[in-house]
Amino acid sequence: MVTNSRSQRRDSYTVETLLAVTVRVFNERGYDGTSMEDLSRAAGISKSSIYHHVRGKEELLHLAVGRALDGLFGILDEPAAADGPAVDRLEHVVRRTTEVLLAELPYVTLLLRVRGNTDTELWALQRRREFDHHVAELLAAAVEAGDLRADVEPRLATRLLFGMINSLVEWYRPDPDEKSTQHIADAVAALAFGGLRAG
Repeated sequence: MVTNSRSQRRDSYTVETLLAVTVRVFNERGYDGTSMEDLSRAAGISKSSIYHHVRGKEELLHLAVGRALDGLFGILDEPAAADGPAVDRLEHVVRRTTEVLLAELPYVTLLLRVRGNTDTELWALQRRREFDHHVAELLAAAVEAGDLRADVEPRLATRLLFGMINSLVEWYRPDPDEKSTQHIADAVAALAFGGLRAG
């Protein structure tokens, strides 16, 4: 019996593999500029095969940005982010945020590009604000404890921190020969806390 190759591709596709293709296309074309036909072509499967896995384009967006957000919020549940002096917890969050961004680069890139044009994008923006607010609270607590300089307003310092971390999506490209990205997280922490720690 001859099996249709397109059917074979559909059967071999999972939500995870479809998501990887989708995120690449969204990042290249923009969410608004991507049609289901574009996704179908990129995945090499029919639109009906995509609908076999998900309800549509916005569900794919929700799954993709949700993966990035889960990675970020998971950091806040780690013991080193929950216990100890605020400055140490903050440094842990900064390091781990950098590591999550590098590990989930396409997904975090997409998260950082949402603009609030759909319900999913509005949800993602709200969740990002919640994460930023938690970090700002940690930073304020470290200032209050006298461990960080008090002459930079915590919300501004938080924006500057994330500005540095988030800029990685614009220039960092994974190197197949690179065994670890730890040196990048170390550099971000050194630059951030070298400037923020109280003298």
